[in-house]
Amino acid sequence: MKYSLILVVIIGLTYGCKTPEARRPISSSGSSSINESIERNKKLIAQEEEEIKALIAQDSVFGFKASQGGFWYAFKVQDTTETKMPTFGDIVEYDYTINTLNNKPIYTMAETPTKSYAMDQEQLASGIREGLKLTTAGDEIILLLPSHKAYGYYGDKNKIGQNLPIKVEIKVKSITTQN
Repeated sequence: MKYSLILVVIIGLTYGCKTPEARRPISSSGSSSINESIERNKKLIAQEEEEIKALIAQDSVFGFKASQGGFWYAFKVQDTTETKMPTFGDIVEYDYTINTLNNKPIYTMAETPTKSYAMDQEQLASGIREGLKLTTAGDEIILLLPSHKAYGYYGDKNKIGQNLPIKVEIKVKSITTQN
């Protein structure tokens, strides 16, 4: 009995005083999920761009141009006498409508009051912001925006769904220069 008690104490001290070892993760997240996401986004962008290019090919009224920003635009009305384009801090007042690429209304002119936007100082969909930079007061422009230039993965959390390419028509009322 005495020996068994000593044996238990020795075994307890030997294994009980051991430093804890770090547990290894059960699974590790590698770059494969990131690569899959990149591939999925590339396919989505290519599909949306093909849809927009097919729409442009059917259009015989407007001469759409590709912008350097990754969207397409055409002027319905362009004031050639006005030369002032908006720059950082300028206040742009405009009316707009948003449709699907198939002209199904999302936001009509009646639903969207005149917007006053401080250029590059407020949040705005990047395609709309870049499209406004192409205009002067009195211009009416049509923007064809792939989803990543519009409202992206989240949409506007109201009427514009996720990953939805859109058609935006903008009427620029005025551009006020800010000092």
